[in-house]
Amino acid sequence: MTASQPSDPDDPDGLTTGDHSPRVSLRTIVAQWTRIGITGFGGPPAHISLLRQLCVTKRGWIDAHEFEDGIAATNLLPGPASTQLAIFCAWRLRGWVGGLLGGVCFIAPGLIVILGLSVLLLSGHPAPAVIGAAAGAGAAVAPVAVQAGATLVPASWQRTGATRGGRMRWVAYAVISAASAILLGPWLVLVLLAAGAVEATCQGHRPRIRRAPHPGLALAGWASVGTLGSVAWTALKVGALSYGGGFVIIPLMRADAVDRHQWLTGDEFLYAVALGQITPGPVVQTVSVIGYAAAGIAGGLLAAVVAFTPSFVFVLGGGRHFDRLRANPAAQAFLSGAGPAAIGAILGSSVLLARSITHTWQWPVLALAAIWLLVFKRGVVSALIGAAALGVAAALAGLPLH
Repeated sequence: MTASQPSDPDDPDGLTTGDHSPRVSLRTIVAQWTRIGITGFGGPPAHISLLRQLCVTKRGWIDAHEFEDGIAATNLLPGPASTQLAIFCAWRLRGWVGGLLGGVCFIAPGLIVILGLSVLLLSGHPAPAVIGAAAGAGAAVAPVAVQAGATLVPASWQRTGATRGGRMRWVAYAVISAASAILLGPWLVLVLLAAGAVEATCQGHRPRIRRAPHPGLALAGWASVGTLGSVAWTALKVGALSYGGGFVIIPLMRADAVDRHQWLTGDEFLYAVALGQITPGPVVQTVSVIGYAAAGIAGGLLAAVVAFTPSFVFVLGGGRHFDRLRANPAAQAFLSGAGPAAIGAILGSSVLLARSITHTWQWPVLALAAIWLLVFKRGVVSALIGAAALGVAAALAGLPLH
């Protein structure tokens, strides 16, 4: 990693080591990463912008090239990439203690908000206006998924270069993955891994397969120890397998939460995804809503801890290797295959989300959200808030909510 410039001389908490690498106080990391966790509405693009503004542009703590390396490396890892970038930046400044504190402070505000909204929405008998707001926002999440996939297309398409074979494989990976998201549910992640392996092989990088324990074996027995064990198992799969963003893992979450364990209805799962979008933090926070539905606050907290633990392990254990990971041709070839597969998975997930809509009045809300997001190119949060307002109007008009 390249050395960064000294920390901002106007920052009373910033310390500088003898080699001119920044050594920022833990108090500053707690304050700044909490601020980003509170204000980070808008998903990964907003999180990356806030981290870049703080660490590169304003304070000069991290070199711009190294920051871009961090973005590239975290996109090669499973799990919520913007959360891993937040952990990486804090780790870069104060080692594993800084990374741990920075990650927790980045995650905690959104977790508190989403658990509070879960209590409001899923416990007892919420007011019709509350259910209407959730149903309206839930109707908008399918277009949100489409927008999330569409924004990834240009960069991924450019990676393939101008070769005919590369472009044809890109389309094949995306189409097969989209169909798999609709038809295969929790097995979708295998399609993403296969696409990456195939592309690596096509580019002359034969994948090295090592025999190793399945990442979930340590918790596999928990699934037979009751509801909390099942919540932990679902959360582990979400945190360890969500390659390409939170929307990719929606088929897995829905299969466990709705089809297998019936912790949530199809409608309520839409609400959970909407809450994951409308609150600060990654869409992976949706698993906290699932945990709350299954086992109350304890279940929600357990789901969050288990889902985010792989991100801490990946970054704190491997952060020093990120520059080599980004420069590794085999890793880049894998990303060239898994990237379009992830895009297809996100678009396929939008079909699953749309199929969960149960009321006729929600379809015009979906259409308006699609126009807002895809035609006018406006923001996700404003789309969800507007859809929620339409849902409140539907409730006040006496339209069906259950």
